[in-house]
Amino acid sequence: MKATGVVRRIDELGRIVIPKEIRKTLRIKEGENLEIFIDDKENIVLKKYSTMNKIEDFAQELTDSIYAFFKHNIIITDNDTIIAASGKYKKKYLNKSISSYLESALLNREKSIEKYNKKINIIEEEVLEGTYAISTIISNGDVVGLVIIFDNEAVIDDQEFQICQIISNFLGKHLED
Repeated sequence: MKATGVVRRIDELGRIVIPKEIRKTLRIKEGENLEIFIDDKENIVLKKYSTMNKIEDFAQELTDSIYAFFKHNIIITDNDTIIAASGKYKKKYLNKSISSYLESALLNREKSIEKYNKKINIIEEEVLEGTYAISTIISNGDVVGLVIIFDNEAVIDDQEFQICQIISNFLGKHLED
């Protein structure tokens, strides 16, 4: 565990304030849910809560199955992190924070296709160029993630865009159960 040197007092209602610097660093936004754990040493651990955590293994199996057939890179994110990936970027992107471009796509509930080579940031540290389809995963009216099909060697067309939308709709409905 990393020490921050920050000490906070618990108020009369049992609340503590997480400093702005820490919230910014960990990308914790106002209104987001945090999950509370107690570890083996009886430390209180706060973790950003994501409904997508429940389906990480399922999402990975889904992307692997679809990749085996279509051979396009497939990425599934929650609101902060890449939770499943298949294709040549799998090891590089899995469990990495999403880019500000993808955060914007989440906010805008984006469903789009780019049929001509265009630059895209999936993770902040790298710009890729290729064709892609993006579809927002919505569960119970809330945006919970994205499905991205990307290729820098072949064209993503309307069929792949429809598959992207089917995957996002399926995952959204799956999370509602």
